[in-house]
Amino acid sequence: MLVQSKEKFYTPDEYRELEETAEFRNEYRDGEIVPIAGSTINRSQIKGNICAYLHTALRGKNAKVFISDLRLWIPRYRRGTYPDVMVIEGEPVFTEGRNDEILNPVLIVEVLSKYSEDVNREDKFRFYRSIPQFREYLLVSPYEILVQQYLKTASNEWFFREYEGETATVSFDSLEVEMSMSDISELVVFEMLPPCQVPI
Repeated sequence: MLVQSKEKFYTPDEYRELEETAEFRNEYRDGEIVPIAGSTINRSQIKGNICAYLHTALRGKNAKVFISDLRLWIPRYRRGTYPDVMVIEGEPVFTEGRNDEILNPVLIVEVLSKYSEDVNREDKFRFYRSIPQFREYLLVSPYEILVQQYLKTASNEWFFREYEGETATVSFDSLEVEMSMSDISELVVFEMLPPCQVPI
């Protein structure tokens, strides 16, 4: 794991070089390197369910699904991050000279945690919106059967939609694909968190 001094700031290229040999993944935040917290069994299961379903649903189409090992670079905000699931239409656009850092997802899915919910909902969503190709964002709860979706309209506004309960069906509008909530939550055991730990 990388340990960063409070006074130390890294260039993007220094960060990329360190990530090549890092034991654990780290985000880059405009000069700072921040370790990424580990996952939970529910979060891992949900990510796997969504990735596997989309991979099958998009077979033969001009789109590719990537899970959280591929880094996303956001030039405007000098951020490097690892979304849980990304979909790219056409060919991936890479940071020049690299094959491990892409620039052009159309869809991003984040499976929330009590530590990441506010960051994913506010800061990261703002950063993601600076990506020209990006037009759909899903936030998936690992604590209950709940998906929140943001869709970019033709007038560059963002429309909000929420799905709740296992009988609902999520419409991935940017991909023209539908996925049932029961498929998203397959093999997931939901346990209520203590009140002090329930994400707001």
